[in-house]
Amino acid sequence: MKNLNLKARLATMNFLEFAVWGAYLISMGMFLGSHGLGEYVFWFYTVQGLVSIFMPALIGIIADRWIPAQITLSLCHLIAGGFMIATGWVAAGQLAVGDTLEFGTIFTLYTLSVAFFMPTIGLSNSVAFNGLEKNGLSTVNDFPPIRTLGTVGFICAELFVNFVFIDGTAIQHSYTQFYTSGILSLVLAAYCLTLPSCPVNKGASRSIVDALGLKAFTLFKRKDMAIFFIFSMLLGVSLQITNSYGSSFIYNFTNVPGFSGDWWARNATFLISISQCAEALCILAIPFCLKRFGIKGVMLMAMFAWVLRFGFFGIGDTSSSGVTFLILSCIVYGVAFDFFNVSGGLYVDMQTNQAQRSSAQGLFMLMTNGIGASVGTFIAGTCVVNKFVNVPGLDATQQLEGWRTSWFIFAAYALVVAVLFMLIFKEKKGDITTRKIDAAEDIPEESI
Repeated sequence: MKNLNLKARLATMNFLEFAVWGAYLISMGMFLGSHGLGEYVFWFYTVQGLVSIFMPALIGIIADRWIPAQITLSLCHLIAGGFMIATGWVAAGQLAVGDTLEFGTIFTLYTLSVAFFMPTIGLSNSVAFNGLEKNGLSTVNDFPPIRTLGTVGFICAELFVNFVFIDGTAIQHSYTQFYTSGILSLVLAAYCLTLPSCPVNKGASRSIVDALGLKAFTLFKRKDMAIFFIFSMLLGVSLQITNSYGSSFIYNFTNVPGFSGDWWARNATFLISISQCAEALCILAIPFCLKRFGIKGVMLMAMFAWVLRFGFFGIGDTSSSGVTFLILSCIVYGVAFDFFNVSGGLYVDMQTNQAQRSSAQGLFMLMTNGIGASVGTFIAGTCVVNKFVNVPGLDATQQLEGWRTSWFIFAAYALVVAVLFMLIFKEKKGDITTRKIDAAEDIPEESI
């Protein structure tokens, strides 16, 4: 009963953690684009990757040395929630006097919020792992169901925002998504104070170099790992594109003759939520697929799934027949996202020794969600969407053609990455089924 209670508490933490993110991540681009900031949408998603490069490590030092992780998690959510509520308040004030948002103040407040939110993803994992280990539970077997509640929280928050604050006709009031996220963050800040205490090591001599995971860059001396990390970065380019622009694309159909009355066009966030549902289900298929197809096979599935993700968006619409392609795009997202992130993290773990394991995972996240996602979102916004969609003078029908062109460009990029990976990456026998580098030994010299 004690362990069941602990799992429920940690599951609640994960539910709230990702509900904070789900309240705005999918619907924000649609809201900003509807109020004059379409050409700046990419900045709001790019900055998430930029702050992820350094903020999680810096906050991690604080949690390791001075302030217990659950308290640090609480403080981060307190600050992030405050700035997110301020973002909504400023947006509401600006829309009260006009229909156009001003970029500077909103972006600054939003950036400050996500700068403190992004570290909480790792901190929440640390709190969960600590609680499970202190109670003799397995992080491998007991954490996945707990983490799944995080995806459920994300879905619930995005659906709540969609049906309560957006629902197509109320897009002008959807600044309340920032209020929703901020309030949830404050609730979690209070809840974190009730979680199991995490230890601190005040005598730790861990340097900034160690904390930032910079020593893990020595893994690039191994050809196989260098190739893997480079392709992780290249595939990471695709990660935030549909989060940034998916809802904006679907909502654009409300202005296109022949589609304006479509239910799916008015409920873009609901349609996108199918992606998260697929994500939750695809996690269950990863163990079987890894054993059956190996890491290269699974990674190729993810890469070609990204081709389909973008391609289906390019040919779909919100009519009764065309929406099938949009739904298929959302379904394959589960394979595209999970098979890459989860399997990639497992592969990195299997290829590094115990001393480098944490920093190697940090490097994987840096290459994918940091550098890859930031560069990808920036280029997608400046070089593609702003060139084909956010062009002055285009009507909704012309913008739709621009959207289709953009999705096909993204699909072509993903296809090139997949083909190159298939030709260049060589999987060694047993890479994913057995640990290549023993936990107690250093990397052998012949691998360097």
